[in-house]
Amino acid sequence: MTAMPPTSASEGNVPRHLAIIMDGNGRWAERRRRPRIIGHRAGARTVNLVIDFCIEKGIEVLTLFAFSSENWGRPQDEVSALMKLFANALEREVDELNRRNVRIRFIGERVRFPDTILERMNAAEALTAGNTRLTLAIAASYGGRQDIVQATQSLVHDVLAGTLRPEDIDETVLDARMALADLPPPDLFIRTGGEHRISNFLLWQLAYTELWFTEKLWPELDTEALQHALDDYAHRERRYGLTSAQILEKSA
Repeated sequence: MTAMPPTSASEGNVPRHLAIIMDGNGRWAERRRRPRIIGHRAGARTVNLVIDFCIEKGIEVLTLFAFSSENWGRPQDEVSALMKLFANALEREVDELNRRNVRIRFIGERVRFPDTILERMNAAEALTAGNTRLTLAIAASYGGRQDIVQATQSLVHDVLAGTLRPEDIDETVLDARMALADLPPPDLFIRTGGEHRISNFLLWQLAYTELWFTEKLWPELDTEALQHALDDYAHRERRYGLTSAQILEKSA
């Protein structure tokens, strides 16, 4: 997408919450005639670059789509390699993220992970729970439809228990049961890899999020592209169903 001139996002409107689908690791490796896992390893380095960028720009929340609920259906050797890479990243990166005052959160069906990874996920959340510089939410074994179903099931249990009346259920009540309910909704969504879809990621939370797509594969993403996305975002008018005149009136 083409950014509009001139004004930089660093001088104006910066998203509080950035959500990203990290697409293109496998294709990056295949173009180099390397195994797909090499692309995932290269993509892990890009994660660190994006975290640094968010901290520098003052972005409060970064949510990364690391592993979807559908990804369990990939070839078993790739899934196993991804689990090993995930475990190594938890072992290697958490202490440094904690030192940098980054809070780590995981969303998704974590019970599907091996116990060794579950223990590291829980330990990472506990260690960083009080950090305030950046919240890093990692969507792992996550699906947007699954998220909505689980929130609905939670409300149904309360109705059956007699602690909630069906007529009291509205968007606010359902929203409170969704993943990331305690965080601001995503302001800007980025997808790398050239695909123009959201692929079952944060379906509820992305209702009014600004979308930005790039042809760059995830390991190719750099700070220039990220700044391009922020500059484009800074020039968009977010109306939330209202007219431009109403937005001006409210801000006056």
